[in-house]
Amino acid sequence: MLTHIRPALVLLAFFTLVTGLLYPLAITGIGQSLFPRQAGGSLIEQDGKVIGSALIGQAFASDGYFWPRPTATAEAPYNAAASSGTNLGPTSQKLKDMVKAEVDRLRAAGLTGKLPADAAPSSGSGLDPQISPDYARLQVPRIAKARSLSEARLNELLALHIEGRFLGFIGEPRLNVLLLNLA
Repeated sequence: MLTHIRPALVLLAFFTLVTGLLYPLAITGIGQSLFPRQAGGSLIEQDGKVIGSALIGQAFASDGYFWPRPTATAEAPYNAAASSGTNLGPTSQKLKDMVKAEVDRLRAAGLTGKLPADAAPSSGSGLDPQISPDYARLQVPRIAKARSLSEARLNELLALHIEGRFLGFIGEPRLNVLLLNLA
């Protein structure tokens, strides 16, 4: 019996060491050396102070800023430790009520016209930092009024910050809300 258990225990220890310690350390080291900014969380600094990450959405509620997608991390808005979707299905009354409340809030804030798909429901992670160009354009009149800027100037700013599709065909055009608000 020991002849059967001993190789199994040796292999268990070996693979635990390789896959549980050596491989993660190697990948972390490679990531830190080749992609230090990304491995460090893609942090954005202003005047030497970290103000956010390009990867995590943030709450902007003022009329003078572009608003992100709603967050699914309701207890602590845009909390990366609570990253998750709502797990509510399309027939869920709670989901319908949440989307309706967000639509009502956007309409009360003066957004008119057809709302893009990313305006009212939260994303799969609940933390997406990007919005669609359509949702950003819909917010331009509100921001222009709040900041006493021309809508044309804000539309130029949007055009400069649109991130295209990856490799020209993967994904959708998008805007990072934090970077847009900083601009």
